[in-house]
Amino acid sequence: MATDAPTKRERTLARLIETGLELFERQGYDETTVAQIARTAGVTEMTFFRHFPSKESLLLDDPYDPLLVAAIGRQPIDLPPFLRAVRGIREAWRAVPDPDQPMIRRRVRIAATTPSLRGATWRSTGNTEHAIVGRLVADGASDHDARIAASAVLAALVAGLFAWAEDETAGLATSIERALDVVDVECVVHEADAAEPAEARDA
Repeated sequence: MATDAPTKRERTLARLIETGLELFERQGYDETTVAQIARTAGVTEMTFFRHFPSKESLLLDDPYDPLLVAAIGRQPIDLPPFLRAVRGIREAWRAVPDPDQPMIRRRVRIAATTPSLRGATWRSTGNTEHAIVGRLVADGASDHDARIAASAVLAALVAGLFAWAEDETAGLATSIERALDVVDVECVVHEADAAEPAEARDA
């Protein structure tokens, strides 16, 4: 069955992203302007801003927030907020279609290696954090616990993405699972038990 051809908007969006990545990689993020991206892509600056509110959003836009929040909401309500966040994010990532990994790796690598963007990357998680906090609080968590849970889990996720972008041999799904394993308390306990000699456990 034939798939629908990309719309004009989708083609323009793809061209802007590819052009921006090529310019960022060739001459640096800070040295590249919106005007250069638009001109090289064959569109106006106004067209660029119809697709992206800023230059950094070309790299940092995240379409997964609703999926993450919904998955967190499906976790058992009796779990601590931290574990609900970890396991909800894990469930959501396992469910999304396999993304264009080379494209994502390029975007994350540019963000990870550009000092002015590393901070922006953390700031861009603010909307995600706010949404997760809202879900956890609506389910009965205190605002204090929800904020700490959301920020800690997102920090692990971003750190995992940065590590993945720098390792050409790593798979995206595996890297995310590994990052979440570090902060999933139950996984940590199981690994510690497995590593402990049997005689020590029996003592």
